[in-house]
Amino acid sequence: MILHEQKGNILLSKQITRGVCRLLADMGFRVIREFRLGSGRRVDVAGLNASGKFAVVEVKSSVADFRSDNKWQDYLAYCDLFYFAVTADFPKDILPAEFGLIITDNFNAIIHQDSPALSMNAQRRRAQTLRFARTAANRLERLHDPSHSG
Repeated sequence: MILHEQKGNILLSKQITRGVCRLLADMGFRVIREFRLGSGRRVDVAGLNASGKFAVVEVKSSVADFRSDNKWQDYLAYCDLFYFAVTADFPKDILPAEFGLIITDNFNAIIHQDSPALSMNAQRRRAQTLRFARTAANRLERLHDPSHSG
């Protein structure tokens, strides 16, 4: 039963992530899934827009997933916008009301609540922009040459 629940949560998480990535792309962001921040923490989705602003989205597939995760607060210093992303039937009242909220399914997503404007310091923004570019380039190269370790 537990294994079945875990598989279901992984599938649901992938579906939520797909909807989030489509929404961010429609908003002008280029996205990377499972992006590692300078702190070493890995965010579910990071987006970078043409103005150099970063959005971070924390995907929550279940109440247990939200309650067992205290890492998301570490992400706030690494973004200009921060959102939780959940399905329509997720109990939204347990999420912190002061952050953005995306409601999504397998295909689409909407911003249910805007994110407050957060701010990154210039040095962190520069380092993260370089990390974002290098991560994207490495992943693209691995598509063309899977044996390349880059």
